[in-house]
Amino acid sequence: MSDSLTSLINSGTKLWLDSIDPELVRANRELGATGATSNPIIVSNLIKTGRFDSEINEVMKTGASDNEVAWQITNQMVKDAQTVFEEVWSETRGNDGYVSFELDPLIEDPELNLPHDDRVARYLELGKKWSAGHTNRMIKVPATPAGIDALEELAAAGASLNVTLIFTARQYEAAREACWRGAQRRESLDHFKSVYSIFVSRIDVFTEQQLPGLQEETQGQVGIANAKNIWASNQKFWAGKSCPLQQEMIFASTGTKKPEDPKWKYVAALAGSDIQTNPPSTNDAIADSDVEFIRQIDSPVPESVQQDIETNVDFVQLEEVLMREGISKFAKPQQELITLIGEKRAAISIS
Repeated sequence: MSDSLTSLINSGTKLWLDSIDPELVRANRELGATGATSNPIIVSNLIKTGRFDSEINEVMKTGASDNEVAWQITNQMVKDAQTVFEEVWSETRGNDGYVSFELDPLIEDPELNLPHDDRVARYLELGKKWSAGHTNRMIKVPATPAGIDALEELAAAGASLNVTLIFTARQYEAAREACWRGAQRRESLDHFKSVYSIFVSRIDVFTEQQLPGLQEETQGQVGIANAKNIWASNQKFWAGKSCPLQQEMIFASTGTKKPEDPKWKYVAALAGSDIQTNPPSTNDAIADSDVEFIRQIDSPVPESVQQDIETNVDFVQLEEVLMREGISKFAKPQQELITLIGEKRAAISIS
C-alpha cells in the first residue's frame, strides 16, 4: 500500500471503491479499500466492454427478459465483490466490508411517472428481494420522496441501507429519521447498519454554474462545507442511540471536476472519519502522490465562507436541480443497459 493511502486510512477514513469491476475491486482491496459501491452507470459501462458476454449468454438461455438479464448480471457482479470484502465484514463484525446494490432507477423515471405509492411499493419489493440472504450487501435507495418513505419498512425488515443522492441537510434528516424509526421496530439493534451518501463535488459544479456571485474563496468550498455540516449533525444524532454498529456518512462524488484542482481535493478536506467512495482514478492518483493525509473532517471552513453560503445559497433550489440531474444520470444508463442486452440478444440470434 502507498504511504499516501496508508495515511488516509490511518486518519480514520474508510476507503471504498466507486466501482464493482472485478479487477479494480481486487486491486483496490490490496490498496486498502474495505468496501465498494455500484450504480447503473458502472454496470452499464462494464457490460459495454464485452467482458461479461459469456455470462449474459448463459442467463439468456434461461428465457430471461432483457430487463431480467440486466438485473441478474448486476446481482452477480455485486455478489462477486461481496466475496472480496467478506473478510472485512467478518473482522469488523458487520461494521465495514459492504458492497452497495442500487435499486432500479427507473422507479423514478419521469417518463414512466409512476404514482408515489407505486414507487414506494417497488422500493419495498425490490429492497427485500435483493437483500435477502446477504450479510455484507447494502441496499441503495435514493433520497427521493418515495425512497425516503420506503426506508422505515426496509430498516425494520432487516436491510442494511445506503441512502444515496443526498445533497442537503433536509434530505439527510428525513432519511435518518426514517431509518431510525425502522431500526427501533427490530427485535435488536445488533445488526442495524445505515449510511448516508452525501454528494460533494456536484454541489460545487452547481454553484459555479448557478451562483457566480459567490465570493472567490467560497466557490469550490460549498460541497465541502455542506458535507462537514451534515457529518457533524450525524455524529450528534447517533451519539446517544446505543447502536453497536456505526451509522455513518459516505462522502460520494469525491472526484474533482476541474483540471486545475488536485485529484485529492475533496478526499483531503474530508479525511479522518466515516467512508469515502472514491473513483478508481482518484485512488490511483492518491497512491501515486506523496501527500500525507491528516484528519480534517472536523476542521471548520472559514466563518466568512460559511456566512456567504448561508446568505446566498438556496439549498431548496440546489436540491431540486441536482436531484433532477441525478435521477436522469442513473435512469438513462439503466435504459441503455436494457437496450444493450437486447442488442446482444439480437446478435446471438443472427449468428
